[in-house]
Amino acid sequence: MSDMPTLETQPSMEVRKARAKFRAWHRGTREADYMIGGYFDRYHETWGEAEMDWFEDLLAEDDVDVMAWGLQTQAVPERFQGDMIEKMQRLDYVDIPS
Repeated sequence: MSDMPTLETQPSMEVRKARAKFRAWHRGTREADYMIGGYFDRYHETWGEAEMDWFEDLLAEDDVDVMAWGLQTQAVPERFQGDMIEKMQRLDYVDIPS
């Protein structure tokens, strides 16, 4: 028996997005929550498999690194470079409640 997920065991896109939303908004610091959670809220509705894979990989990274990439204070690793991180770097989606 293989340990590889099958179509029956792979979570649906809806389940993946629900998990990602929770993980994006429960990072450990308010700053990371706003940056990563806000990014998810702003863009997730248009994501397909590739974008979701990218975001799930990003969620596995340390918050300090993700925030440094988003704030452009640290070089973005090649595997995360592209349109998705460029959108994050704009920070135009962060809504900080008063």
